[in-house]
Order: sequence, then C-alpha cells, then structure tokens
Amino acid sequence: MSRIGRMPITVPAGVDVTIGADNDITVKGPKGTLNKKLHSDMLIAKEDGVITVSRPSEIKAHKALHGLTRTLLNNMIVGVTEGYEKTLEINGVGYRAQLQGKNLLLNLGYSHPVEMAPVDGITIEVPNPNTIIVKGIDKQVVGEFAAKVREKRLPEPYKGKGIKYSYEHIRRKEGKAGGKK
Repeated sequence: MSRIGRMPITVPAGVDVTIGADNDITVKGPKGTLNKKLHSDMLIAKEDGVITVSRPSEIKAHKALHGLTRTLLNNMIVGVTEGYEKTLEINGVGYRAQLQGKNLLLNLGYSHPVEMAPVDGITIEVPNPNTIIVKGIDKQVVGEFAAKVREKRLPEPYKGKGIKYSYEHIRRKEGKAGGKK
C-alpha cells in the first residue's frame, strides 16, 4: 500500500467536496472553488467528512496513481481553505519589481522592462521593490507562475544576481581570481 495514498483526508468545516461521475471533483471553500478531473480508475469515497482514496488493483500504474490522486485532492482542499503563496526575491543593482495596474513590471538589467500579466486565479503583491509574492488557491498555477517570473532572470552563482525563491540558497563560486595564489 502507498503510505501517502492510504492516509484519509479530513474535510474541514465550511468546505464542500462533490465527487461526480468519472472522478470529476469539485471543492468549494471560503477562498473559492476548484474543479479537477482525476483519473477514473481510482476509487474515491466520502463518508462522514472523511475522504479515502483506494486503488482497484495492484498493477504498477494504479500504485503510481494512488498517492498522486490523494495528494491532488488534499492540495485542492488546502487551497480553498488556506491558499498557497510563493515569495520571490530580486538581487542585483538596479533590479526591481513594481505593479502597474494588475501587471507585474520587472527591471532586470535588460534594455527594456519585462511586463507580465497575471494568470486567472493569481494575485501578485510587491511589498517592496525586491520582493514579489504570488498568491492563489491552485498550487499548480501558483508554482507555475512563480517559476515563469524566476525564469526571466535566473540567479547566477558568481554575484548572486537574479530572481530566486525566498527559501532558495544560491551556491556561490569564486570566479577567475579564486584559483590563483
């Protein structure tokens, strides 16, 4: 049995989970509504505010889907109750971010500013010019947008310039002069 897949999911108060035909799941909560079609082979059951995921057989494909299905379902429930956020930090002289309406405007040392429009279900906050906070209820959409922002100027190992996640540690290199004695 999958250790993650067999763990039950408790549905918090104020969250409504609807399991449709072919595992079409709708989760409604205080922050919004998420809808996702999960694999139709998985057996999803809801009893007394607890959701359990089980697999129909022991074949390799079902074993792989077991934990994935449970995690996707749990992420939906956490998203509509608490939401997700990713914090990005900008390092570099003259590098900064600002909001222009709803769009994110980045000055990253290029000859032009980089403008990014937020995806549906995403809110962007810029508390200071060197910090970007991406918030939303769908974990996948938040992570994907944060990765696209980071991709505009990846952190480099010599001076540490670029956009990085707040928890990320950039391994520094010495450079040319470091090898000479």
